[in-house]
Amino acid sequence: MVVDGEGERRVTNAMVRVRWIRVLVAALLAELVLVAIAVPVTLWVGQTPLLYIIPPACFLATLFFGRWAAQKAGANFILHGTLVGLVAALLYIGLTWSQTLPMAYLISHGLKVIGGAAGGFLAGRKPNTAAAKTTA
Repeated sequence: MVVDGEGERRVTNAMVRVRWIRVLVAALLAELVLVAIAVPVTLWVGQTPLLYIIPPACFLATLFFGRWAAQKAGANFILHGTLVGLVAALLYIGLTWSQTLPMAYLISHGLKVIGGAAGGFLAGRKPNTAAAKTTA
């Protein structure tokens, strides 16, 4: 809610300014990266190593793609990154709705959201211009 100069309250709709196409593409790409990791590992050594590989990979994939999606947003960087993680988690939940998943995979969903938010945070950071001037 925003109070304007005349003291009137009006609600701003931040969801309208979300770059949904970028969020959806980033979430889909993050999930594709995870599949590209999981399939060869499963074929070569089985599913057990996935319990240790997939959780950090979920964090890193959504960190990278959350930053990518948030960089062009112009504002609401953390929101964009968080939405990437949330949509990525929802994509996987939708695909595996009727299956019982190991606890590591359930934790991975939380790591996707945290990784996406961290990526959004990184996208919103301004470069340190003082350090750039001293090295020039």
